Amino acid sequence: MTHSATQSNPILVTGATGRHGNTGEHVVRRLRDEGHRVRVLAREISDRTELLESLGAEVVVGDLHQRRTLAAALTDVDLAYFTYPVAPGVVPAAANFAAAVREASRQPRVVVMSMGPAHPDHPSELGRNQWLAEQVLQWAGLDVLILRVVALFHENLEVLHARSIHDESVIRNSFGDSAIGWISGRDAAELAVAAMLHPQRFDGPVVFPPGPESFTHAQIAELLGDVLGRPVRFEAVSADRWRRELEGLGDGVINHGMAQHISSVGEVIARSGQSIPADPQKIRDLIEREPISLREFLTSRTAAFRAVSP
Repeated sequence: MTHSATQSNPILVTGATGRHGNTGEHVVRRLRDEGHRVRVLAREISDRTELLESLGAEVVVGDLHQRRTLAAALTDVDLAYFTYPVAPGVVPAAANFAAAVREASRQPRVVVMSMGPAHPDHPSELGRNQWLAEQVLQWAGLDVLILRVVALFHENLEVLHARSIHDESVIRNSFGDSAIGWISGRDAAELAVAAMLHPQRFDGPVVFPPGPESFTHAQIAELLGDVLGRPVRFEAVSADRWRRELEGLGDGVINHGMAQHISSVGEVIARSGQSIPADPQKIRDLIEREPISLREFLTSRTAAFRAVSP
C-alpha cells in the first residue's frame, strides 16, 4: 500500500544523526519534503539534532541499548526506519527495538537498512551480526522490509581513503581487481524512503538493491586522478594489512568493528571475483530519479582528497 502525501502519525527514524553516508539525515529531509511528520530517536541533544529540528522533525532522546527509553519514541508510530552504525552492538539493539515494539499498543511496519554481507557465514563479524539482528526482528513477528544494499557507498572513499589519497596519491585496500557496485549515500536513503512510502515497488521481505554503477578500485583511482588533475594509483594489499592501517588512522570515525568488516568484505570479493552487477535502471525504477554518479560525487568532494601545496 502506498502512503498518502501526508499522515497524522509520525514516522520514526533511527540513525538520523549518523555520519556515514549521511543517509539518516537525508531520509528525514525527504520524508519532510513529502509532508510527513517525522520523529527522530537520538541518544543526546547535539548540533545534529538541532539541524533535524530545523527541518521540522521531532527529536526524542532514547537509546537502542536501553529498551525502556524507546517507549516514547514508538508512541503512535505505524511506520519506522531501523538502521545501526557500522559498529558492534546491532544484535542487542535489534532485540531491544523488537521488544519495545511488541510492548507498544500498535505494531509499525519497519524498513531496515542492511548490508550485502549480512549472512550467517560471512567472514565479517558485523555482517554475521547484521544477519542475526534481522533474524531477531523477524522472529519477533515484526512486519519488516529489509534492504540489503549490495553496493559500496561513494562516501566510503572519503572515510577510508582520503588520508592516503591526500598524502600518497594512493587508494590501498583488499578488494583486488574486482569490479564492485557503487551507490551514493543519498540514493541509499532514497531507497529507504521509497521502501517506506511505496513498498509495492519492492519484493520483500528481504531485497538486494544493486548499485547503479560498477568500478574496480583501479578504475576509481584513474577517475579520481582525472578529477583532481594528478595521478592517483591503486595498491592491492592483504585484508590484515589494510585492517591494521585503518585501525591506525586514529580519527575516531573508523572503529575496530568497521575495520574488520570492510577489510573482510574486500578479501571475500577479491577471492571470489564476484559481485552483483550494477543495474542503473533498477535503481531508477525504485527511486524514480536519476542516481548520482561516482564522478559527480568525487567532483563535489575534491577538497577532501586534494593534497596541500608545499
